Amino acid sequence: MRRIVITSVAVLAVVLGIGSAVVATGGDSIVTKARVERSLPQVFSNIYLQQADLLGHTGLTAASLDATAMCDKGGPDHPDVGPGGDWICLMSWTDPNVPMPPEGYGKFELNIHSNGCYTASGSSKLLGYQTITDAKGDEVYNPAYEFDGCFDPNGDDAPTGHSFESVLSVLSTSVKPDPHGAATIQIGCGTGDGGCSGTVTATAGGKALGTVPFAMQEERTGELAFPTAFPAGTKEVTFTVEEDKGFGPTGPVTLPVLGG
Repeated sequence: MRRIVITSVAVLAVVLGIGSAVVATGGDSIVTKARVERSLPQVFSNIYLQQADLLGHTGLTAASLDATAMCDKGGPDHPDVGPGGDWICLMSWTDPNVPMPPEGYGKFELNIHSNGCYTASGSSKLLGYQTITDAKGDEVYNPAYEFDGCFDPNGDDAPTGHSFESVLSVLSTSVKPDPHGAATIQIGCGTGDGGCSGTVTATAGGKALGTVPFAMQEERTGELAFPTAFPAGTKEVTFTVEEDKGFGPTGPVTLPVLGG
């Protein structure tokens, strides 16, 4: 697969030439949350401008994109340091041609090596698929589909202070009734800062099935069971999320009942 390689240091050899001095893991690693959060927006902005040029979008600059990232390795119970394929970054940027989703950011998955170089891939909804149609009508490779970058192993390691709220999602695609005929659903809290908390209210055919509180760390899933059984023959149940922390669905979520 073809990839675009752009570094956030002057010469890639500077990164690769430091040899075994950077090959470390855990707390001794050059791979840190702050360095990744500084590098990814720089590399991405250059890549994104290449894509914009292909699409014929004008007026964009790295400064106008104003990309910022918040990164996490391995979830809330893992230190945000060291190489690996379990880095997740949330990143926002400004492009009038491509509005951000309601939560205000896109999700990127990174595989970072011990020498400070990495491969990143993001949301196809925001960045498109492997090939795109350019301004001339030709199918061309999309440079933002998957790209490589590197950071300076001696770069600034001070915290960036960038933060994004987790997204609370209803993961179930249908309602699973428990043995008493009550609704149960699965929810998930995505990568972000502070986790997710609030309540979910269930209704069916105008009947209230109960309001259940939830509180969970980021990158966790859980199951909610509602106290009141829904009427026999119910075809669908509607769930309304009210969040205290995190970013919930923008409207009620209606799911079909299994066997309904």
